[in-house]
Amino acid sequence: MDSNTLRSRFLSYFEARDHRVVPSASLVPTNDPTLLFTNAGMVPFKEVFLGREKRDYQRAASSQRCVRAGGKHNDLENVGYTARHHTFFEMLGNFSFGDYFKREAIVYAWEFLTSEEWLGLPADKLLATVYESDDEAYAVWRDDIGLPEARILRIGDKPDGGSDNFWQMGDTGPCGPCSEIFFDHGPDVPGGPPGTPEEDGDRFIEIWNLVFMQYDRAADGTLTPLPAPSVDTGMGLERLAAVLQGKHSNYDTDAFQRLMAAAAEVLGVPQDNAASLKVIADHIRATSFLICDGVLPGNEGRGYVLRRIIRRAARHGHKLGARSPFLHRLVAPLGEVMGEAYGELATMREQLERTIHGEEEAFAQMLDRGLKLLDEQLQQHTGKILPGEVAFHLYDTHGFPVDLTADILRERGMHVDMEGFEASMAEQRSRARAASRFEGDYGQLPEDLAPSEFTGYEALEHGAVVQAILIDGQPAETLEAGQGGQAVVFLDRTPFYGEAGGQVGDTGVISAPGTRFEVRDTQALRAATPGHIGELAEGRLRVGDHVKAEIDADRRGQVVRNHSATHLLHAALRKVLGTHVAQKGSLVAPERLRFDFSHTQPVSAEELTRIEDEVNAQIRANVAAETDVCAYQEAIDRGAIAMFGEKYGDTVRVLALGDYSVELCGGTHVARTGDIGAFRIVHEGGVSAGVRRIEAITGEAVIRHMRDTESRLREAAELLRATPDDLVSKLQGLVTRNRETERALQQARDKLAQGTGGDLLAQAKEIAGVNLLASRVEIDDAGALRGMMDKLKERLGSGVIVLGAEKDGKAVLIAGVTKDLTDKLSAGALIKEIAAQVGGKGGGRPDMAQAGGPQPEHLDVALGKAADWVAAQLEG
Repeated sequence: MDSNTLRSRFLSYFEARDHRVVPSASLVPTNDPTLLFTNAGMVPFKEVFLGREKRDYQRAASSQRCVRAGGKHNDLENVGYTARHHTFFEMLGNFSFGDYFKREAIVYAWEFLTSEEWLGLPADKLLATVYESDDEAYAVWRDDIGLPEARILRIGDKPDGGSDNFWQMGDTGPCGPCSEIFFDHGPDVPGGPPGTPEEDGDRFIEIWNLVFMQYDRAADGTLTPLPAPSVDTGMGLERLAAVLQGKHSNYDTDAFQRLMAAAAEVLGVPQDNAASLKVIADHIRATSFLICDGVLPGNEGRGYVLRRIIRRAARHGHKLGARSPFLHRLVAPLGEVMGEAYGELATMREQLERTIHGEEEAFAQMLDRGLKLLDEQLQQHTGKILPGEVAFHLYDTHGFPVDLTADILRERGMHVDMEGFEASMAEQRSRARAASRFEGDYGQLPEDLAPSEFTGYEALEHGAVVQAILIDGQPAETLEAGQGGQAVVFLDRTPFYGEAGGQVGDTGVISAPGTRFEVRDTQALRAATPGHIGELAEGRLRVGDHVKAEIDADRRGQVVRNHSATHLLHAALRKVLGTHVAQKGSLVAPERLRFDFSHTQPVSAEELTRIEDEVNAQIRANVAAETDVCAYQEAIDRGAIAMFGEKYGDTVRVLALGDYSVELCGGTHVARTGDIGAFRIVHEGGVSAGVRRIEAITGEAVIRHMRDTESRLREAAELLRATPDDLVSKLQGLVTRNRETERALQQARDKLAQGTGGDLLAQAKEIAGVNLLASRVEIDDAGALRGMMDKLKERLGSGVIVLGAEKDGKAVLIAGVTKDLTDKLSAGALIKEIAAQVGGKGGGRPDMAQAGGPQPEHLDVALGKAADWVAAQLEG
């Protein structure tokens, strides 16, 4: 039975037994920032099991895509070297939310596995484990299923406090015993049954885990029966496919074999089940599905894990001889293998290939250099351990990841001193913290401070009562004008929006007769408790005072126009660039908006125009902005977009701008899209790998921008004695003439260098059989010096050249070594030695290096040192 048939048959079995077949959720957990990735089938149902969320069904079944690429027992380095370890896998599962319990779960599992209608596994090849005190599950296996007692094993707690047969979601909360089903490959395969010292062998393979959530664990360890016990099961599709296909390794199953064959063909190597092909086959799966779910290569969090996976696959391709990007060429074969169940592999194929190819190219540029640097370090360090500070230097200075260093060393029987590496990292962080300026420390908020009622959706001003005052972080009962210090005022109700979700905080005034507190900023210092930060301009303010809170309405108007425009921009980006676009950050200020989003390449001018046109079309449509407060899951089911990594409560606020944009957002917005006025993109650029940024303006700012642009256009035209209409043609003529002048100037420089070079070559002398030319020259720029070096090396044929010059009161040095001598002499090492004579530093490649220094009066000394250095190197 192939993997696609197995997946389909599992879902069909449970659908016929009144289970709702639920599509695989995203690999990026929704509304759960505690998880990096969806790593088990129950993750999408976590809130249901905790009782915080209700569904319109009590039974469910799914084939959930999962990623495990870090943590205990999930080290990325193991993938490809064990039979059943993967970064990406599918978890088949059936779930009961307070409906059926142990008996039904066990009966369903047994019937699906052993019935000829479904999988037809031989019953005598299966055994079950139960928790040591779970007599109920034991009885079901013995009496209802008829499994011999010898094949029902009771498993207890381990000495370390854990247990294979008692599951819990966390230190507290839902938990319960498990019953695991194992397949016996027979006595010819090494290994013992679960619970024995030999259990890690390959004879007995766990294929299904049935979790019975029946208790609530308190902080003191007390177990209280749950009012509605539930069932959570998990069965690895790849592991079960191996059993059905008579294989001991998941990599020998149909899906992996097809991908490994495709990888071997792309790389032009034999398919011999080499570990590298297994790595590549596994990693293209994880890579593609992570990108499908909006993750892009980056330097932190999920993006960094994805980058590690891609780079590891690329390096294994490099080991097999690949010298150009290849991994992106496996997207199409993956679609052929898994596209039947996951259509996004086809619809996003171009995006997947482009993203992976870009990351491969970036990695290739540093891989060869990094491997050479690592080899140089290994020659200097004997033993089995590479010092942590060396690994840190490779990472910090040359960008060579420590996990890649560790991976390479492991293949050579070595390892990295990770404690030393982490110590170096800690020192760097400490230096960074010391160099940073930290602001916004407003002190300790009173514990009894009640949440403020936010009224800013409807009101711009109203009465309020002062709840608390902080002065320089300390509670105070009274604030006097001119008192000094940083003051923060808390009200029982406020129209001021505290900075959140990218929207800046409001400014304005808190006043009473004879009293005026000027609010410069509003910060959400605690959930639902905004602090009004500012200065008391006149009077006295006390805790308990009745005041008037009034925001700066004009400034708020500018902010809401920009905020609503970011929602339209997000929708336009997804429409023009693709649904892979996800918000990565934003800033909504009065004067502009900034929007960061996932995308792997610059947005073209044509695409920017289309995006701008899309937003302005929605502004002209003048649709109403509708808000609604509802349950989180209800909002998601309606199609609302939630920002990855953001933590939402049980209820959320949904903003809909017609049918064009529906997102979760707690900020303030326009009444109708027409209120935005106009939208103009003023900048697009990269922020980090895989993240782009657009800056834009709205309303009156667009008009001011247009007038400023027209003014600069007229000024430019006047400088060229042209009109704005013929400015481009005038510029084209000027550029053409400038290029011709530059070309003539370069030809003159080359001619001068050749003539001068002939005179200089006569000064060359022989040092230990090597030609050396060390001379002072006259130059007008550094480019001329490099050009002269190239010409001299070409005419010298073989040797070492050092040139020195004085430019703008500073010394300039350049060293060159012909290719035939770079294995003996390095221009970089030479320039470093002689640069010290002019008070400078330098470096470069073995064949070419440059340096500069503030002491040109010592140039001749520096040039003279070149002969000593060459002689010393050749004698050594």
